[in-house]
Amino acid sequence: MLLCKVTGSVISTRKNEKLKGCKFLVVETNEGNSLVAIDQIGAGVGETVLISQGSAARLAAPQADIPIDAAVVGIIDE
Repeated sequence: MLLCKVTGSVISTRKNEKLKGCKFLVVETNEGNSLVAIDQIGAGVGETVLISQGSAARLAAPQADIPIDAAVVGIIDE
């Protein structure tokens, strides 16, 4: 898992059918790398979040077999 800061969102008009209704966030890692993560918990820009990657991210998806590689699994309060 990674601690990341939400820096923006992604808007997509065309995507895989299973991704419809999913919110995407751009997050930045402590190393300065950016990645896109699916968000099902309502994180916003400027918040620090916990990101799960790989097969663990797919377990956080709203339904099985969604093609994702990163998911927001928590919002860090302090």
